[in-house]
Amino acid sequence: MEEFVTEVTEEEIKREKLKARELRKTSWWKKKLSKGTCYYCGRKYSPSELTMDHLVPLIRGGKTTKGNVVTACKECNNKKKYLLPFEWEEYMKKIQEDS
Repeated sequence: MEEFVTEVTEEEIKREKLKARELRKTSWWKKKLSKGTCYYCGRKYSPSELTMDHLVPLIRGGKTTKGNVVTACKECNNKKKYLLPFEWEEYMKKIQEDS
């Protein structure tokens, strides 16, 4: 599969990471964390075990907006890396087929 790639500058990534740090301080984000659910695997975790993940990764042109960030366990977040949602779904299907 051919990957979707966009030109993103280091400056744009730094700006979005700063927005993410600010968003983590909001009651909106704290409420999402308190639910304790990983968006990808659906398992329950304590809030301290969850991370903020961008559905469309910053390096692929994603922005730090409420519609583009989800709670994710560290394992899923590390596996997803820079994948887009449809690429993640294909990755998960392949893993299930191989097991």
